[in-house]
Amino acid sequence: MKKQLCCLITLLATTLTFAQTANDYFEPLKFRNIGPFRGGRSVTATGVIGDPMTYYMGTTGGGVWKTESAGQRWENISDGYFEMGSVGAVSVSASNPNIVYVGMGEHAPRGVMTSYGDGVYKSTDAGKTWKKMGLEKTQHISRIIIHPTNPDIVYVAAQGALFEGNAERGIYKSIDGGKTWKNTLFVNNLTGASELSMDANYPEIIYAAMWEHQRMPNMVVSGGPGSGLYKSTDAGETWQKIHKGLPEEKGKMAIAVSPSNPDKVYALIESDSNADKGGLFVSNDAGESWSMVSGDNRLVQRAWYYIEVFVDPNDEDTVYVLSAPALRSEDGGKTWEDLDIAHGDTHDLWINPNNSKNMILADDGGASVSFDYAKTWSTQNNMPTAQ
Repeated sequence: MKKQLCCLITLLATTLTFAQTANDYFEPLKFRNIGPFRGGRSVTATGVIGDPMTYYMGTTGGGVWKTESAGQRWENISDGYFEMGSVGAVSVSASNPNIVYVGMGEHAPRGVMTSYGDGVYKSTDAGKTWKKMGLEKTQHISRIIIHPTNPDIVYVAAQGALFEGNAERGIYKSIDGGKTWKNTLFVNNLTGASELSMDANYPEIIYAAMWEHQRMPNMVVSGGPGSGLYKSTDAGETWQKIHKGLPEEKGKMAIAVSPSNPDKVYALIESDSNADKGGLFVSNDAGESWSMVSGDNRLVQRAWYYIEVFVDPNDEDTVYVLSAPALRSEDGGKTWEDLDIAHGDTHDLWINPNNSKNMILADDGGASVSFDYAKTWSTQNNMPTAQ
């Protein structure tokens, strides 16, 4: 028995010594990804005004990625700085492209959500380094808008916790570059902000879509008395409902003001009312009144996962709706064409205000860049972000 015990002790000592030696031996080695290089889910992407080669993509599980070659090569720029990997919004300052804000927590709720988020991060050197700027309890951020001439003024659309109510949701505003935040629009603990849109000509005018929602174990509760559209004319300090002509029952909504005509505003609305139905609505008087322009079911299908609308910055009648397909109308929403894209399940679109043919699309396959009005796109087989 003593001999067996002695052998066991010797074996353990030898194994421990070998393990320590192996650790020392392999310590200089660095892990690297050997594939497959396949894009995964992204709900946010943006370009940089004045630099058509540079774009940012926020992934739902792998942080923030950047390309300086129009999508030919992507690099992760958030590892080592971000505490979590799920990104809901990314925005670059129009007046200073070195300033980038990122909102954490993917905003398209589904049963396989990767993670909630931990607030806002900011970079002042085009993504080389990052600093956390608070709002940790917002959990899911759907949009960040930066003032066009003053990057210290920034707005955050906080969608809030998905599985429970929380007070840290609504519209937040900062006037000191994210050092402090003020909640300027709060409805209730189950209603968060699903979209923000700023008037390109008058940045004091901002539109917001508020969405009452909650994820249950077996379903998504989408809509309720808290859902509504709002407008601010004093730089987000106060807000007024703009509901004239809209359905009584409102679920998830999106809103976008035309940069080329500030009187024209589009709203995409989910509604299950028997009397009314959801679809695309338009206002020609800056949100004072609304009328339905299209009830095409493709625009509002699986609403809790999609509901995204964008206006061409140079043409008020060209409008995009992102759903399972990517759809475009060139007659103000009356008729629609299905775009040929790199991947389905589309979530975000940035259109270059200096060139409407140039855009970046975020979808369940990553992000892809187009220079020919969405006819062709950059590959998604060069980003190791697949889930």
